[in-house]
Amino acid sequence: MKIYTKGGDKGRTSLASGERVGKNSPRIDTYGTADELNSFVGLLRAKLGESEQEKLNWVQNKLFNLGALLSCAKGEWIKDVDVKQLESWIDQMQAGQQPLKAFILPAGSETVALCHICRTITRRLERLMVSLVSSGEQVDEAAMKWVNRLSDFWFVYALELAKNDKIEQILWKM
Repeated sequence: MKIYTKGGDKGRTSLASGERVGKNSPRIDTYGTADELNSFVGLLRAKLGESEQEKLNWVQNKLFNLGALLSCAKGEWIKDVDVKQLESWIDQMQAGQQPLKAFILPAGSETVALCHICRTITRRLERLMVSLVSSGEQVDEAAMKWVNRLSDFWFVYALELAKNDKIEQILWKM
């Protein structure tokens, strides 16, 4: 099977439902952003040790599920239990953290910075999903919650990586 179909040569593509839309459609932009995020998670995985692979592999698989859901595929691709999983990880990581008393800059090490890139792309993904809802399109409620928790996960994960690697957080100075 060839990788190219020539079906998108005129700027249109198919959703999982079979509907043809412009490649600049808000829905395509939204699941394209989920794909972009997944690529950055892959880069982060490449930089981290074996102990972090299972967690990030889970996130990557859920991002593929989210992309399928956003492409109008039928099914329960993201569930409330997935939201609970992120909350559990966030709670575990936060339990070992000192409370933040100032904003921190997204820096410190390559892996910490990559977590912040993942966080900001996740926030963009969330805004795009909200835009879909605002324009009258359907977006799964559990998926909305999951993406919101995912951005929190990246923030706390960045703090956790910095703590584990003994990297001092750089505070924002006005």
